[in-house]
Parts: sequence; C-alpha cells; structure tokens
Amino acid sequence: MNITENQIKDESLLNGVPYQSDHESTRKSRRWKWPVTAMLALVIALVLPSRAQAGIFDIFGELFGTIQNDMGAALSQINALTQEMQQLHQQIVWPLALVNQARGFVSNSINGYRGFMTQVFTLKSPSATLASPEQLEAILHSRQSAQIPALQASFAANYGTVPAVNTASPQDRVMMDIDDALGQQSLKTTLIADQGQDVILATTNQMENQVALSTPGSAPFITAQAQVANLRCQAFMQKMLAAELRQEAGRIAHDNVLVKRKSTAAGAINSLINGTLSR
Repeated sequence: MNITENQIKDESLLNGVPYQSDHESTRKSRRWKWPVTAMLALVIALVLPSRAQAGIFDIFGELFGTIQNDMGAALSQINALTQEMQQLHQQIVWPLALVNQARGFVSNSINGYRGFMTQVFTLKSPSATLASPEQLEAILHSRQSAQIPALQASFAANYGTVPAVNTASPQDRVMMDIDDALGQQSLKTTLIADQGQDVILATTNQMENQVALSTPGSAPFITAQAQVANLRCQAFMQKMLAAELRQEAGRIAHDNVLVKRKSTAAGAINSLINGTLSR
C-alpha cells in the first residue's frame, strides 16, 4: 500500500518539478497570448504613428488655418461692408425719422379727408316727387350695373314708348326711337361708370393704406399699382366721353332732321303758292 502511494508521488514529479500535461499548458499559453499582442499594438500605435495618419492631421490643420485666416478675414470685411451699407441707407438714403414723418402725414391725410371725399363721391340728391320718377332716380343712383334691365323698363314707363304705326309719321317714329336709344345708352353708361368709380376708389384706398405702412424701397411697386389704377380711370373716362359724343352727335342729327323737314315743308308751301297764282 505504501509502495503504491510513493510510486504515484514519484510519477507526479519530474526532477522535483510538478509535471503538467499538454492540454493544460496550451490553455495557459492562450490566456497570455491576446493581452500581450494588444499591448504591443497599442504601444506601437502611440510611439510610432504612421505617415498616413500624420498626413491626414496635416490636411485638417491646413483646412482650419485657411478657414480661420483667409476666409475669416474675407468674411469680416464683407460683414463690415454690409454694416456700412445699412448705416448709409438708415442715416442718409432713407432716414428713419423722415420715413416715419411721411407715414404720419399719410395717416393724418387719410383720417382727415377720406371720410369727406367718400361722402362727395357717393352723394345722392334725390329730387323726384312722383312714384315713377322716384323709381327711375333710385335706379340711376344705385351704382349697380345689374339694374340695367330695371332702368330700361323704368325709362319706358317715364318717357313713354314709340307710338304705334299709323299714329305718327314714319319719320317721327324713327326719330323718337333713335332719341330713346341714345338716351338709354347714355344712362346705362353712367350707371356702369358709377360702379367702376367705386372699384377705383376702393383701389386707391387700399394703396393709401399701403403707403401708410410701406417700407423704404417699396415706392416703385406702389407706383406701378397707381399707374394701373390710372389706366383704369382713363378707360372709364374714355367710355364716358364716347357716350357723350354719341349723345351730342344724335342731338345734332336730330336738329338737322328738323331743318330738313322745315325745308321740305317750305318747298311744299312754295309749290302750292305758285300753283295757286298760276291758276
């Protein structure tokens, strides 16, 4: 029994050193292999940087230096010029005090005169006393082009219609029809013009409000709007002048017809007198 134990002890020793199997030695060597390799790689990376890393750091340094020095100086000059231009516009070209003064003048003018001007443009002076003329006058002052059919009916009710055939001479019937047509046309034109006037006044009020709140540099845009409104006014004026010219031409033609009829009547009387004397 003792011999067996001594033999086992002797087998576990090799020259007085404990014996390790191959499996245990391989496992311990793997434990130390990876930490040592990582430490060596880290030391090499810190102590001896590669040329590629040094080149990348140099490129970034050059970029930062260019941005801070060259581009930074240019941006500083641009900012300085911008501030100088702002001061030039605020102090000399468009002084804030004068701009506010102009705005105040426009606002005071609007508050002082717009109400009175509106009353003048929309003034109505009804003077008819009978029912049918009052209706015609109300239509004429309605300032609505949609009232044109009612205007035509009211005109016929107040001024009468063309007489029937055989109740007046053909020439008289023609002249009455022409005069009625010219009169109705002029009245319809004035009704449309009144409605257009309201549109123009609304546009001018809007432009006045824009001027009271406008900023420096917006004058050309407001001027363009004013030119468009002016063209509209000119168009309405031309239409009114054309209606007036037609009415005047019709009156002259009517007077000329009367002269012609008088001449014809005088010739007929002369013929009768000559025939009476010759007998």
